[in-house]
Amino acid sequence: MKFVDETTIKVQAGKGGDGCLGFRREKYIPFGGPDGGDGGDGGSIYLVADVNLNTLVDFRMRRQFKAANGEQGRGQNCTGAAGDDIDIRVPVGTMITDEGTDEIIGDMTANGQRLLVAKGGFHGLGNTRFKSSINRAPRQTSKGTPGDVRTLQLELKLLADVGLLGLPNAGKSTLIRAVSAARPRVADYPFTTLYPNLGVVSVDTYKSFVIADIPGIIEGAAEGAGLGIQFLKHISRTRILLHLVDIGSVETVEQAIADIRTIENELVKYNEELGGRERWLVLTKTDLLLDEEVDERRDQVKQALKWEGPLYTVAAISKEGTRQLTFDLMAVIEEANRQRNESEEAGSH
Repeated sequence: MKFVDETTIKVQAGKGGDGCLGFRREKYIPFGGPDGGDGGDGGSIYLVADVNLNTLVDFRMRRQFKAANGEQGRGQNCTGAAGDDIDIRVPVGTMITDEGTDEIIGDMTANGQRLLVAKGGFHGLGNTRFKSSINRAPRQTSKGTPGDVRTLQLELKLLADVGLLGLPNAGKSTLIRAVSAARPRVADYPFTTLYPNLGVVSVDTYKSFVIADIPGIIEGAAEGAGLGIQFLKHISRTRILLHLVDIGSVETVEQAIADIRTIENELVKYNEELGGRERWLVLTKTDLLLDEEVDERRDQVKQALKWEGPLYTVAAISKEGTRQLTFDLMAVIEEANRQRNESEEAGSH
């Protein structure tokens, strides 16, 4: 299924029902008092976060949503029925913006979260409401108000524990195939990955994390070049960035070092906070080199960049080095989860 990360929808809440103008008409009571009931409220529209969804592709087929109007009031003080609300399901991680005002309406971060995006119109009042000591037979009513009408921009940011960074053809799709059940397309040309791929990495029976393969970033991505700009935002929510660099098929290690700096520059240009995010360096395609060449190039990269963070060498096709990498990632993610749970518990007391 193709990944759709942005879409626009129009939502129209229901109009409130008008109030009723009515009077009691009973035998032996020729001039009964007012008995016009209120109208019903218009239906509202909500967005509901659903953990089972991971794309916005369903909105390709339907982009307009209209809630039911409230019914008009009736005689005998009968209130009109309210219009039914509409729940629109969206993936967890969806951010909602009002296209007309650029106001961020909400961020769907938890399963089951419900967000009001278009409020139904208020009901009109029947003439019973206007009865007073000086006006015993009012002919006044009020109409229901219109419901909200909005055009919403939905933007989905992947919620993954680990995001894969790298230039096109750095080996990201091959790695995600090696460590998870995800099957992204792999070929020997740039931009194989046209949409983000999500994979679940199972470390053992009860331990797993989510990894996101983001389309390759090229120089100028932060300004909109290539495919990278539209997906840079996805990695802003990942806990750990795995920066993959091809050291096996490049002619010189200087080329690999230049590739690393290209990505670093794009990260900082797009978002300074992202540039300072924890990043692990993963040197890929080591199966194309002799062992001593791998060691030599790794040391050269480390020295040239003054790299002090985690550094791994992997050959994803043969899965060499991937097991240790996934175990180390799981350990860091578990520790982060434990600290977060402790802080949440402390905050609730």
